[in-house]
Parts: sequence; structure tokens; C-alpha cells
Amino acid sequence: MKSILLPTDFSKNSENAIKYAMELFKDVPCNFYVLNVQKASSFISDDMMAMASSATIYQTIVEVSKKSLTNLIAKIEKKYKNENHTFQSVVDYDNFIDSINQISINKQIDLIVMGTKGASGLERVVFGSNTVHVMQRCVAPVLAIPDGCLFTNLDRIVFSTNNLTLHNVEELKPLKDLLVLHKSKLNVLHFDDFEGATNQKKENKLFLKKHFSNVITYENIDSYSKDFYKTVSGYIHANDIKLIALMRKKHSFLERLFNQHPEETLAFNIDIPFLVMENT
Repeated sequence: MKSILLPTDFSKNSENAIKYAMELFKDVPCNFYVLNVQKASSFISDDMMAMASSATIYQTIVEVSKKSLTNLIAKIEKKYKNENHTFQSVVDYDNFIDSINQISINKQIDLIVMGTKGASGLERVVFGSNTVHVMQRCVAPVLAIPDGCLFTNLDRIVFSTNNLTLHNVEELKPLKDLLVLHKSKLNVLHFDDFEGATNQKKENKLFLKKHFSNVITYENIDSYSKDFYKTVSGYIHANDIKLIALMRKKHSFLERLFNQHPEETLAFNIDIPFLVMENT
């Protein structure tokens, strides 16, 4: 049984990501952990005034969150009526990323599915979004669902890589699971490094053919473009790609401030789901 984490802030965006997960894994036994992370600043002064004198801020916030999660799960169960799926609500009063990582480790989460919403200008780079932060810092793979994206099928998936490291079975397991489940065709979009760094393209190509040969139609496409987003976006729309997968790289705050990296650019511009996996 898969363990899937569904963070929610009860917005339409997060609920849409949950709906996508229900369709994506409709034939897979899953235990879904529906997580809401709260903090004291979530409450405004009117909320404080309305609290009973014996209640604490913490108790009030947690109780409201628990009730909202109960209602959300009841709505999901009523709509999908899927015997393969079980749900557990989790309320945390913590830093968002710390909470995500803690539950990912404790519950052995296989995948985090959450929504992402675009931003622009310095707001994107300096403040980012919860989704981008999770992709960069979490300990589990992340499947990000763009705002308004609905599940249709996953017949064509593209895996983008610069082949600077050797792939291994464990780090690519989330991708292989989706390929097997939806009988997808995989296209590998390779970006050559312009700094002259040695890549592992030949070894990785042999690896993919060996470990994925029974589940994919492998097609390798080389790209020498410096404009990562333009190339990927153009390829996605020209080939009717349903999902893009890539490996996570860790960057410092200053690097993110002055450079556009694949995870951030895709998080705010690509209109299909994207899977971010960790280099182990």
C-alpha cells in the first residue's frame, strides 16, 4: 500500500491537487495523510476575541483545523467511494517544511502531492511558495499539480536531465511507478552542460534501457539550448506531454535570488504536473 501525503490549506488550489491524486491512484491501494499546518498568526484579532476564556490559542486553532479536515475527508470519501483508499487527518502546529519532513519520515511517505500557483517578479524568487520550498527541502518526492489542472491520462511523460550524476533504481522509483501504472511512453530530454563538465549520458542511457525496457518506449532527445524553460515548455506543448519529471538540486538562497533554476521556473510556468525526485 502506498503512503501519500496531501498537504492542504483548504484552498481550491489544494483541493484540486487532492482530486488529481484521487484520479491518478484510483486503482492503487493508498493510505492518504491529509495534512494541515497551522500557526498562531493564522488567527486575526476577531478570532481571538471569540474564543472561550478557558480555551488556549493552540487548542482553538487545532480544533478548527481538525473539524475542517474531517469535513474535507468526508467530502472526498462521499464523492469517490473508493475502497482502495483510506484517509487519516493530521494537524500540526509547526514550521511548514519541518512538518512535511517529519510526517514524511514517520509515515514513510512515498509521494507528496500538492498544488502550485504562479507568482511573478521578485515575489517568486525572494518569497517563493510552499510548493517550491517543499520541492527544494523535503525528504520525499513531490508531484506538483498546477492550478486548475485536471487528470486525463499519463500516456506521455518526459524526464529532463543533464546526466551529471548516475541514476539509480531507488531515486527513479516514483517515475517508474507512474510509468507502470499508466503504461506511459517516456521521452528523455537531455541537456548538455555548457561548462564542459563530464556527464554520464552513455551510462544513464544504458541504465534506463535496462531497468525501464519492459514498461516504456524510450526516446532520447538531446538539447543544447541554454534556455531551459523555453526548450522544455516548447517540447511539452509540441508533443502533448502529460507530466514532466526531473531531479532535485539543492541551491542556496543567493543562488536562487540571482539565477533561475529548473524547479522554480517550472513551478510557476508549466501548466502540467511535474514530478521532482531527489538525487540520492
